[in-house]
Amino acid sequence: MDNLLTYISIVAMMIIIPGADTMLLVKNTLSYGPKAGRYTVLGMAMGLSFWTLIAILGLSVVIAKSVILFSTIKYLGAAYLIYLGIKSFFAKSVFSLKEIQAQANTPTNYSNRHNKDSFIQALLNNILNPKTVLVYITIMPQFINLNENVNQQLIVLAFILTLLAVLWCLFLVFTVDYAKKWLNNSKFQKVFQKSTGLILIGFGIKTGI
Repeated sequence: MDNLLTYISIVAMMIIIPGADTMLLVKNTLSYGPKAGRYTVLGMAMGLSFWTLIAILGLSVVIAKSVILFSTIKYLGAAYLIYLGIKSFFAKSVFSLKEIQAQANTPTNYSNRHNKDSFIQALLNNILNPKTVLVYITIMPQFINLNENVNQQLIVLAFILTLLAVLWCLFLVFTVDYAKKWLNNSKFQKVFQKSTGLILIGFGIKTGI
């Protein structure tokens, strides 16, 4: 693999730039606690692992060349983001810091359900994200030496992408969880919830265009 440091720099910048994953992570961490945030990170990692497997099987190129298949993934992803945005915008419940802390200390079916939902949301958000496909077929190939084992190089590059994404997202979970001490304000929560909803809807529309 050529210019590995360049690849790491490019991928790191892509990860740090806020996107739909970031908004989903912040929303779940603030609403249901750091454990839900970590489940969100796990869902993201599984979604990236899914596309790694697809790329190794050679299907990512097929998807990219198939207008119908690529468009299906694109519009499904856009629709799902818009759905999450609408759901967040019209949600009536506002999280309570005391309630979150109680859930963290006392495992319940309620908290387990939100952890599971957070995982599934992040997983689907990554699987239905056409931009993930583009990363595998446009950026990664530039750093692959065709004279060496392509699949092994692809696995290494995908592992670096996933590892950096997980580390950054876990840092965000910690930061958001720490910052919520100053965010336990019902007015702020309502504004944030609706703002998050609008941003997710915006990402969905942008993805679908």
